[in-house]
Amino acid sequence: MAPHKAPDSSRRSDRSRRAIYDAALALVGESGYRRTTIEGIAARAGVGKQTIYRWWPSKAAVLMEAFLDLAARAAEEAAPQAGGTGGKTGGTDPQAGAAEYGIPDTGDLAADLKLVLRATVDELNDPLMEAPTRALTAEGIVDAKLGAEFVEKLLDPQLALYVTRLRAAQEAGQLRPDVDPRIALELLIAPLTHRWLLRTLPLTHAYADTIVDYALGGLAPRS
Repeated sequence: MAPHKAPDSSRRSDRSRRAIYDAALALVGESGYRRTTIEGIAARAGVGKQTIYRWWPSKAAVLMEAFLDLAARAAEEAAPQAGGTGGKTGGTDPQAGAAEYGIPDTGDLAADLKLVLRATVDELNDPLMEAPTRALTAEGIVDAKLGAEFVEKLLDPQLALYVTRLRAAQEAGQLRPDVDPRIALELLIAPLTHRWLLRTLPLTHAYADTIVDYALGGLAPRS
């Protein structure tokens, strides 16, 4: 008789963690941040609420980690389209940082930025991403602590990638030397965010391309 094989606790934990992530994101998208509860997440995930409290100190911590994991998975899926350079390459660790991925640097700044902004458009239009992103964005406006955590853990690492790419373009003479990359990146990101958040007009690839053309027209060296 073959020896009995003990259950793989790490695989069981991974399955439970993934179920909790998916449940948290689904609930916050359906009901909003404030109506989502640890009890509701546990019930949807099919785990005991003590399991959640053992791994996370609060509802905010669960949702933040779930959202970071979702963003990491979206970046991994986008990576092949960007030649393997536009998305995260880390595993299941939601904190796998910006050091593991970056904005492509082909030497053509406009093309590289259009590639990344098009991927951003796709993420924002993805129903799986849109509902929890909107819910957490809205809650972050009224909950300063959650908003600061959202910026620190998700936005700042992504914005740093733009700073790195724009500085490289600056060193290559493609941008004016007096341009502040941290301000310049907002010319690219803010219009997308504004149109998406307020639903003023459709968020499209063509719009993303136009933003890049307009922004670089003002950032390029003056003759």
